[in-house]
Amino acid sequence: MCNKNKYIVLKKGLNSAAMIFVGVIFCLPFIWMVLTAFKSLGETILIPPKWILDELHWENFAAAWNSGPFLQYIWNSVVTTGCILMIQFLVGVPAAYAYAKCKFRGKNLFFGITMVTMMIPSQLVFLPIYLLMSKWELLNTYAALILPFAGSAFTIFLLRQSFMQIPQEVIDAARIDGASEFQIITRIIIPLAKPAMVTAGLFSFITHWNDYFWPLIMTTNNTVRTLPIGIAKLREVEGGVAWNVLMAGNVIMVIPILILFFIAQRQIIKAFVYASK
Repeated sequence: MCNKNKYIVLKKGLNSAAMIFVGVIFCLPFIWMVLTAFKSLGETILIPPKWILDELHWENFAAAWNSGPFLQYIWNSVVTTGCILMIQFLVGVPAAYAYAKCKFRGKNLFFGITMVTMMIPSQLVFLPIYLLMSKWELLNTYAALILPFAGSAFTIFLLRQSFMQIPQEVIDAARIDGASEFQIITRIIIPLAKPAMVTAGLFSFITHWNDYFWPLIMTTNNTVRTLPIGIAKLREVEGGVAWNVLMAGNVIMVIPILILFFIAQRQIIKAFVYASK
């Protein structure tokens, strides 16, 4: 019995040590980014890196903010990401409900095709979409940044897995009471699938808030360009890259993501528990 207890304690200790080690590896780049944002330009090129700062250089954030129309970049990111989220839910919720709770011919085939689209990178299809947007004269508009992402296979999959955990008897009872499909979705399905909704929204927000490739392809001026493009322009300076200013810009960009993650972390855990069933 004593040896068994020692084995259990040792196993827990090793698991804890492994998790701490992995956590440090994942957190180290983020810590380096934040520290670099508060360093002077000379401190950013020191080898080995300086981990304890004598002075915090807040002026790096001012330099990043004043490097261009930063407020316009943020507004464009908010509009683009917000519209993508809204449209994805308008498309994804009914699609996920149909795949989870409705019976129709070819349902599994269509769902399989939907999942296959997750394996197609945007770099593979951007050219025909670019030509289509050019033909419709939508380049350098919000529509070119929003419409290609109106449907999200990941959102549909995650919501479908959550909807499947809702007892069919609840839906049948609502139908017997005269509820329409729209009422079932809005009054029963969505409230019960709140963790999955929050998680799908957060992952979509992170993806499109950080998206650099698509805005770079679809835009050529600052009118509709998003925050990642503005951050990348901080590299375009004479005499080398001011890494402290560049990292200050990245910190500004990542703050909304961190806030949303800490608000929604419990819902994320619940959603993936449902998705794994």
